[in-house]
Amino acid sequence: MDGVQTLQQQLVGQKNKINESVNLPKGLVSPVCRLPPEVLSQIFCHCLGPRFLSPGVSPQLPSKLTAPLLLTRICRRWREVAVDMPNLWCMLSVAVTDKNWQQVAFCYESWLKRARGRPLSLGLWFDADDHSAKLQRLLQPYANQVTSLCVNLRGSDVPELNMFTDFRALQEMIVDIEVDITDAEANLPASVTRSFSQLPPTLDNFTVSGCLFGFDDFSACNPVWASLTTLDIEVWQPDGVHHLLQLAPNLSSLEIFLDLDVAQDKVLSLFTHTKLQILHVTSERTYGDDKAHLCDLLNALSLPALRELSVYGASEWYPDDFMAFLTRSECPLESLIIGSQMMTDDDRADYLALVPSLRIQVC
Repeated sequence: MDGVQTLQQQLVGQKNKINESVNLPKGLVSPVCRLPPEVLSQIFCHCLGPRFLSPGVSPQLPSKLTAPLLLTRICRRWREVAVDMPNLWCMLSVAVTDKNWQQVAFCYESWLKRARGRPLSLGLWFDADDHSAKLQRLLQPYANQVTSLCVNLRGSDVPELNMFTDFRALQEMIVDIEVDITDAEANLPASVTRSFSQLPPTLDNFTVSGCLFGFDDFSACNPVWASLTTLDIEVWQPDGVHHLLQLAPNLSSLEIFLDLDVAQDKVLSLFTHTKLQILHVTSERTYGDDKAHLCDLLNALSLPALRELSVYGASEWYPDDFMAFLTRSECPLESLIIGSQMMTDDDRADYLALVPSLRIQVC
């Protein structure tokens, strides 16, 4: 009995301490509890993770252990402030599953409603046609708010992305797609090219990884290229890049992975692209006379607006062809990043003689 009485006294003592802390004068309340909503709002904004729509940063699914959901579970006041901040709810990753979808969809919809019409950045994870239909039904009421989109496609069959026709305000998009194509003569699945062809003309920044585009693929995806100003993509052969530039007259920045490990059997006519300012090329090629060359592309281009050029991975380089490209383009080139095996001291002197203000970085 003595043990029980002792435990009871301890519990009563703890209860009294809790009551005292609750009834403290306002002047003695924790400073955090006295912060005005405006200050709390600024703190809450800094609790969010990095903006997910960037290469190499995977979207995180909503979790009660991270902001903004975590902020709604601390106390009633914090919940009221967090729920009343539309900016906290403008980024969302949606993973479609076959289990408890109605319950999960309800949670996603509650999140999207809290954005109150603000522009949305969404991450979408799915791998089947029926998943695409579920997403379309979920996102339809908010389609005009979606300005940024990150799509991750997995599975043996790439689903049709009919929902893209709904995103009339889309400006920025990253697609990570697994399509196993090892033959330059093969085309991307029709479901992929049809989906890309449906993208709205508001799109100006586009990144696609995981699949190589060939000459015919670019035509099949039209008219998506016409409005783009920034593009990051993987391409078969120089003729694919050459064709792309003709379909994308407004490009100012192009980053490409170029597969040169196949024969280039087309003779490319000279093409001038007047707006391209930044060109980053990473190429892959084994040695052999029957392979394509990066200079097959440069010999067919004039880029009078080019300010920045970087070339990585080229196993063979022809300085005379590059000098001819610079002379022909008459571009205001400011920066050249090039592999060490691709440039001699004499080459450097020739480049600087042609463009004295050129910054050359050897990597």
